[in-house]
Amino acid sequence: MLAEKEALLVLGTEEFSGSELIAGDLSHADDSRRIAQPCPPGPFEAALIARLKAGEMAAFDELVAEYQPLVYALTWRILNDVEDARDATQEAFLKIYRHFPKFRGEASLKTWICRIAINQARSTERWWRRRRRNETTSVDAQSILGDEDDFRPGDKLVSGCATPEAETISREKYRHLELALLQLKKDFRIAVVLRDIEGLSYEEIAYVTEISVGTVKSRIARGRETLRELLRQQDAM
Repeated sequence: MLAEKEALLVLGTEEFSGSELIAGDLSHADDSRRIAQPCPPGPFEAALIARLKAGEMAAFDELVAEYQPLVYALTWRILNDVEDARDATQEAFLKIYRHFPKFRGEASLKTWICRIAINQARSTERWWRRRRRNETTSVDAQSILGDEDDFRPGDKLVSGCATPEAETISREKYRHLELALLQLKKDFRIAVVLRDIEGLSYEEIAYVTEISVGTVKSRIARGRETLRELLRQQDAM
């Protein structure tokens, strides 16, 4: 995840830089299947990939330890249910294990894992929809903020060096952000989370979500605009 300062840009506490907020910046709207061009893997990722390809089970345990918070955070933000997110996370790692021999490095390992996690969360969501589960969870429900014993996606956003007062403020801002994110249209939410919290590039998000770069930019711009309005409404209450 990005550092706390970067992630909290979405809250409006600081200004975005560059042209990311320009909704009209859709210069690559026709590249619907553009493949993300990954940076060369770092020493840890390169060594991990080599060990995984060699069939080393301990390497897979390390992969789970490294990427489980990311996978859980993504599935939770789509499903908005702790138990469903846990199940989807487990299924995602089963798929990662089964399909890793097919990993060819067309995207970074993180980006590839994000794609599997989001696809698995959507599959879980469709499974429940087919069974017409009655969804009664509200945006104020405890499952959104998590139990004290549950991992919460925002736990990494609070610096371990922060004072207790600063940590409390950061956590409160994060809770407001999560409540607002959950009110976004799901496609917008996924795009904003991948860009502003997980730090993926437009091309990487296009690979993960299997849409064009232009559509990615549009969703991010519209999602941010809606998010700011929701946060302003929260502040006014």
